[in-house]
Amino acid sequence: MTAPPSEVRIKVADYAVRRGEHVIATIGLGSCVAIALYDRVAQVGALAHILLPSRSLSRETSNPAKFPETIVPVMLSEMRNLGSSPNARVSAKLVGGASMFGQLGNNTGINVGERNLVAAREVLAAAGIPILAEDTGLDYGRSVYFHLADGRVEVRSLTRGDRVI
Repeated sequence: MTAPPSEVRIKVADYAVRRGEHVIATIGLGSCVAIALYDRVAQVGALAHILLPSRSLSRETSNPAKFPETIVPVMLSEMRNLGSSPNARVSAKLVGGASMFGQLGNNTGINVGERNLVAAREVLAAAGIPILAEDTGLDYGRSVYFHLADGRVEVRSLTRGDRVI
């Protein structure tokens, strides 16, 4: 009998990198964005729960997992240490970036969730990582279960049900 995959749970401004039969999960995504990186050949994956689009928006910048610009390079480095080949095989999926609080704290007309998505997309494009799928935007929360055995990202929502991307 095969043991069920172990689940690693990450919090806001947190991340995990694993290889093999693991599930990396994060719950309660609102305007935050989950960035899932995956190397299907090595079965190495990383999941980050980013909080803000840029270090310039925070007084506390020591935690790289708060921002896409700092966490993506960290995840790629750790994936490489587990046997990934980031330059050739890594792809991404994005979840979250909802408009949970309207225009709170921003005079540009773009909400924090959208700004998080734009920043994540820009960082991934600069790193040459294609985005294969997204479940983003709108106005509802989500939870993410990233299955490293096959790269599937299960998105759960109390108001919108479950889907796989």
